[in-house]
Amino acid sequence: MFVQPVDYFLAVWFVLAALSTAYVAWDQFRNNPEPVVMKWGFILVTLYMGPLGLLIYVLADKEPRPGEHEAFTKPLWKQGVGSTIHCVAGDATGIILAAAITAALGLPMWIDLIVEYVAGFAFGLFIFQSLFMKSMMGGTYWENVRKSFMPEFISMNFMMAGMAPIMSFLMMGSDMRAMEPTELLFWGVMSFGVIVGFIAAYPANVWMVARGLKHGLMTEREPEFDKAEKGRREHAHRGAEAGMTAEHRHAYARLDEHANPRHGNPSGNPGPGHHGSGHGSSHGNGGGGSHGSRGGHGMESDATVPQLAAFGCVSVLALALGMIAPANWVNLTLSARDVGGAIMPPGMIMDRDTPAAAMLDMAAVHPRLITASHGLEVRGDRELQARMENGVKVFDLETSVIRWAILPDVKVDAYAINGQVPGPRLHIRQGDRVRINVTNRLPESTTLHWHGLILPNEMDGPAEITQEPIPPGGSYRYEFTAGQSGTYFYHSHDHVDRQQALGLYGALIIDPANPQDEIAADHDYIIQLQEWLMREGLTFPSMPMDGGQPNYFTINGRAYPSTDRIRMKVGETLKVRFIGTNNGFIHPMHIHGGPFEVVARDGETIPESARFLADTVNVGPGQRYDVVWQARRPGKWLIHCHIGHHTTNNNVEEKGGGGLMVVIDVQP
Repeated sequence: MFVQPVDYFLAVWFVLAALSTAYVAWDQFRNNPEPVVMKWGFILVTLYMGPLGLLIYVLADKEPRPGEHEAFTKPLWKQGVGSTIHCVAGDATGIILAAAITAALGLPMWIDLIVEYVAGFAFGLFIFQSLFMKSMMGGTYWENVRKSFMPEFISMNFMMAGMAPIMSFLMMGSDMRAMEPTELLFWGVMSFGVIVGFIAAYPANVWMVARGLKHGLMTEREPEFDKAEKGRREHAHRGAEAGMTAEHRHAYARLDEHANPRHGNPSGNPGPGHHGSGHGSSHGNGGGGSHGSRGGHGMESDATVPQLAAFGCVSVLALALGMIAPANWVNLTLSARDVGGAIMPPGMIMDRDTPAAAMLDMAAVHPRLITASHGLEVRGDRELQARMENGVKVFDLETSVIRWAILPDVKVDAYAINGQVPGPRLHIRQGDRVRINVTNRLPESTTLHWHGLILPNEMDGPAEITQEPIPPGGSYRYEFTAGQSGTYFYHSHDHVDRQQALGLYGALIIDPANPQDEIAADHDYIIQLQEWLMREGLTFPSMPMDGGQPNYFTINGRAYPSTDRIRMKVGETLKVRFIGTNNGFIHPMHIHGGPFEVVARDGETIPESARFLADTVNVGPGQRYDVVWQARRPGKWLIHCHIGHHTTNNNVEEKGGGGLMVVIDVQP
């Protein structure tokens, strides 16, 4: 399932990578005259680098016309490409295999990087260099390991110096699906990392080819073709030399040796003292297209020990920088298992100390968890009718992940109770015996807390304090007698900053045992407040912190202009029950058209002598205010938050406002 726009790009990228790889494989084995190991090198690199690999192949290695491969690949920059291709093919294969295995095992990122380096170096040295090239390099396997060690060490260090920061920052960045091998993003990061690693390793490979430490591109032809081409090339070569100075002829001969290491040796055997490492070659010049003898591959390096030592030290420094520096900005102690493919909100500040639990709490609701989708026709805060069992009022509540419409064209991914946001209204009477069965269908554990009620401690709801959390698929039974009356609510008390911010709450209205104690009004309306953070098509729990600030606001699960319209007549009264289901923000709730009387606070009725008039009350998280407002004049009067941003939808006003607004329509 595609979650982010990058997923669509990656799907196209990998289709192009597959087509590019298929073409390179077809052309290599059908047309291109070079050893099998180099054919596979270009195939693997194209698989990892996609169209860029195809571009490199066409520009640097693909024979343009029959018989021209030797001359076409002779320039040093192309020989450097061939050397880098061979190294990257082996190293990247080991790195990618190790990355997939360590992710599956749940190893921390810092161990992952070390294992990837060891696996890439081992695969490149022992398999792709020494084993696959043995027939070309000559000598025993362990001789080739010894000769190949230093060039492979330098090349691998630079490649990993390029790959390691890419993997660290992108895998532990905002979208940590990149740590999961089952996600396209993982393979996208691997592909990008190989591209950067190739670029980082290329200069070192050019230098090593120029100094005779490594071979680059190679040509291998059938004997009959070689005999025909030998005369043509030698003729062209003599013609070119005729116009050269001695200095130019020497430089040309050196480049020619990189591409054609057996020039001047008709037997195809290496000359005395020739040695080298990395990539052997076989052009068949006088050698009948053979792979050479057991004596070696005919290269002689003029690199000095100080040069090798300096180059090796710089490669180690680059490797250390690439492996260690990211630890200053990201938490490399985390693993794929810890973060579970979490997607962080844009702008969220995370550093090397941010724990996995915090990341999971701040992460987006994963769209793959959605079990239902509802439009504006489905309302929240629907009153749930109880069933009676031996004199006990029984309610069944079930949590789940849904897609919920807050505006005609805006849906959020929410945590719901009984498929609605807010959850169903529980309406009982003081003195009722109540049993509430809660079943958890969320991806993490949860509990419910009955805010403001006096209860037996084991019924209160705080996770790991008064009860064990309800695991996914589990259930818990709450049972108590309602000893109070007034406006209350229930909400999650496990991962509260996440679950309540995503919709896990509902109103609990308890009528007084004596109906005469109820403060009467002609209309009774509940207002449950909430903030939402929706970015790039994903829903995150809104929080009062950088990157977590909300951009949508709802009353009873809807944003204006999709909120309710309260209809009244002049002279009628309206009891508004403000409930602070808002999770991290204070909302100064104001009613136009004259002051209201504050008659209750936090479920407790205020004595008549202490009641007061106001037109704005600050409703903080968890607070409740019951106010009575009288319709004095006809017209459209607003109930709204007095923070301007909270009456917009993603910073935009629509039909006069947005967010936390409700219209009272008063008729004469």
